Amino acid sequence: MFKTKRERCVIINRALLFIGFLVSIQNFYAQDLPPIQYFSPKQYQAENQNWEISQGNDRHIFVANSKGLLEFNGAEWMLYPSPNQTIIRSVKVVKDKIYTGSYMEFGYWSKTKVGALIYTSLSKKIKNKLFEDEQFWKIINLDNWVLFQSLNSIYVYNLNTDSFKVIPSDAGIIEMFKVDNTIYYQDRAKGVLKLENGTPKLIDSVSSLKEKIIVGMYLLNNKLLIVTQNEGVFSLDRSGLKVWSNNLNKTLSNYSIYSSLKLKDDSLMFGTISNGLLQISRDGEVKQVINHTNGLANNTVLSIFEDRDSNIWLGLDNGINYINKNAPFKIFNDDKGVLGTVYASIIFNNTLYLGTNQGVFYKNDNETEFKPVKNTKGQVWSLKIIDNQLFCGHNSGTFLISNNEATKIASVNGTWDFKTIKKHPNLVLQGNYNGLNVLEKKEGSWQFRNKIEGFDNSSRFFVFSNANQIYVNHEYKGVFKIKIDADLRKVIDVSKVERLKKGIFSSLTEYDNTLYYATQEGIFKKGNTDASFVKDTVLSNLYEEQGYSSGKLIADQKTNTLWIITQKGLNYISPGKLSDTPEISFVPLSNSLREGLSGYESIFNIKPNVYLFGTSKGYITLDVSKIESKKYQVGINAIDKSPLSSSKTLVELTGASHFSNKENNFEFAYSVPEYDKYLEAEYSHKLEGLYDNWSTWSTEASILYKNLSYGDYVFKVKARVGGDDVENVAIYSFTIGKPWYLTNLMVVFYCFSGIVIGVLIHYFYKIYYRKQKEKLVLKSNRELELKDFEIRQQLMALNNEKLRQEIESKNRELAISTMSLIKKNEFLNTIKTELNQKTKDSNLKSVIKIIDKNINNKDDWNLFEEAFNNADKDFLKKVKSKHPVLTPNDLRLCAYLRLNLASKEIAPLLNISPRSVEVKRYRLRKKMELEHDVNLTDYILGI
Repeated sequence: MFKTKRERCVIINRALLFIGFLVSIQNFYAQDLPPIQYFSPKQYQAENQNWEISQGNDRHIFVANSKGLLEFNGAEWMLYPSPNQTIIRSVKVVKDKIYTGSYMEFGYWSKTKVGALIYTSLSKKIKNKLFEDEQFWKIINLDNWVLFQSLNSIYVYNLNTDSFKVIPSDAGIIEMFKVDNTIYYQDRAKGVLKLENGTPKLIDSVSSLKEKIIVGMYLLNNKLLIVTQNEGVFSLDRSGLKVWSNNLNKTLSNYSIYSSLKLKDDSLMFGTISNGLLQISRDGEVKQVINHTNGLANNTVLSIFEDRDSNIWLGLDNGINYINKNAPFKIFNDDKGVLGTVYASIIFNNTLYLGTNQGVFYKNDNETEFKPVKNTKGQVWSLKIIDNQLFCGHNSGTFLISNNEATKIASVNGTWDFKTIKKHPNLVLQGNYNGLNVLEKKEGSWQFRNKIEGFDNSSRFFVFSNANQIYVNHEYKGVFKIKIDADLRKVIDVSKVERLKKGIFSSLTEYDNTLYYATQEGIFKKGNTDASFVKDTVLSNLYEEQGYSSGKLIADQKTNTLWIITQKGLNYISPGKLSDTPEISFVPLSNSLREGLSGYESIFNIKPNVYLFGTSKGYITLDVSKIESKKYQVGINAIDKSPLSSSKTLVELTGASHFSNKENNFEFAYSVPEYDKYLEAEYSHKLEGLYDNWSTWSTEASILYKNLSYGDYVFKVKARVGGDDVENVAIYSFTIGKPWYLTNLMVVFYCFSGIVIGVLIHYFYKIYYRKQKEKLVLKSNRELELKDFEIRQQLMALNNEKLRQEIESKNRELAISTMSLIKKNEFLNTIKTELNQKTKDSNLKSVIKIIDKNINNKDDWNLFEEAFNNADKDFLKKVKSKHPVLTPNDLRLCAYLRLNLASKEIAPLLNISPRSVEVKRYRLRKKMELEHDVNLTDYILGI
């Protein structure tokens, strides 16, 4: 019974996950698979299921997702929601348009000038012709036609006339196919039909397929191959319908095929429900089965697509896988941990041997699984073919492997490596944890002979310089030069090579008759002469340009190549063909992707041009003949002029762009549409007008510039893939306008304002200077007045000084006069006293009278009064005005008191006794009406 697309969706969601699964595991457990990359729904931020895949002219990948249309540019995923919020089931890129189909809706997406997609509906033009509940599962283009297939009809859209033709089906349509420019489809009731001149035509010869669900139709070897869901593959030619391959159909009976594709190499890919992906050769043989066990993210493959670089994209029931089918790499992942980390590999007697941290394992050409070699459990360091026998360097000693079983021939722990000894074919030198040891072949069997005494350092890397001189590298101690005796039993001399600095992951090897030593400081070489080691600048530059990862140098004597390992990848060196300069070939297998163990990498040539690289969980095989440079282009995908806001504001990617001054934050998103797992796109950019130098290389696919000032800018971005520069440099020119305050109008305004301000400033400065002048004149006048005042004050002071001196002079005169009077009167009183004692003499009386007359002489008082008034002007007037009752004698007493004379001194002047002076003083107090506690002298002095 037929099952429609819708019914098959139910099958997908309900299918048993283990139908035929054990068969695939048994037959294809150990496979060397191409690199597989997985994108989870969290990465592309949409729903789990992905229905169809297509690629645009710009190499961008478009995926029909249950949530909308996904676009992948090699750096980031972008989701464009479905126009009617339904599941997008189909997608097909035709020229510059991306056609999609969903529930009751089909149309196309086109790029806008800002790099985003915008949707245009075509189904709206024939809305009245659509059947109810239509879902569009398939889109095919043929010449100028685009065909949209639903479960009920085929809608044919003419690109030239923008018109539609509907091809209905009464019973329903299972699938539509394009084979050699012919459109086929399977009708539920009629069988297989093809369109001729727009009219369905039944193919009578395939009527036997009516009850089978066809999932693919392809032209191969001039036969039409028909792939069914559960019945296998059939071929159709003129002789009729036949089984294409009985063995294949027998195998496919365990699978339910949902999607299929014929690849460019004419092989077929079948996507199954619950069993992963099958690759079928053009001869009908199963080449490979890839499922969840060995690489796929999900076992249900809804769609298969081959891009322009032959990468296989898988739309899964949960996520997206892509497979680098033609990559030079094949990967063997030991997901179950049977092997462990691979330290050594070799082909011996057409058998691949792997030395790991868990022992030695082998696999013959016709076998799919690795088996352990007996007695080798534990850490294996090396595998070497010597004397047509396989030597194994093991943690517990040295073994010979024969018939997939190991026999121990030396019990010295930790055998690192083996070297044959020239002129001694029966001897082998081996490096061990304890130094150097010698194996000897006796009577046809190898055995331990002796340890070379005198050197006990671990000898992982050792090289013969000549027959009796050996260089040994110890990464923690440095490089030693050892001279041994002719019989290889004892060390004669040991010296350290000071020129070579010790370093972690350093190594020593011989290549092309030259000794090489590699460390983080560079690669040094030494010829067969006794000359010292010199730095090889050509090889050392590889570390500088690609980054130091490990100093392990691996010389392949069979192919005469030297392998150098860096952060960016692997470099294999071969002798120059026309010069001494070596040829360097780069393999873009970066440190983050190869999963090797630094310092213990192993590379072995297993086939012509094919090398095996040991990893921490298996190995990678490399076919150097498939390494070729591809042409890529870097493009600017979007420019956001407001990256600091919550919503994006994209700008046009072409044409002149001028932005306002406030729009000065720009984020540029760019990418190289390359999809090889082991290739990394690196970018370098610059913004001319701000930074004129290229930035350092980075895998970041966007750059943000904040707060750009006004001016002209040119953004440039270049890229390199796998170390090779891409063809172009993406350029975007733009201008940020001046702020409003720097526009031309504002400049004119500023100039006018400047002129006005200048005039005003000049005017106000004139007023200011005039006022300043007036102030200066006023200040000068004030200074002159002040000086005049000072002069007058000085003159006044001089006059006062003169007056003071005159007063002092008067006072001195008064004092002298007063003292003279006092002395005179005292003298006269003395004489008078003497005379009075002799009063009997009449002649003396007349003398006494004369004396009395002189003592009371008014002229003396007048002179004294005049002098007193000169010294103390107006004192007597003041006293008289205050005390009018005072007599002249009272005033005279006041004058003497004013001079602060004592009563004893006043008495001669008044010609009275001191007692009388006291009486006079008392009377004067009465007249002045002074209080009892007021001192008379103080009062008079205070007037």
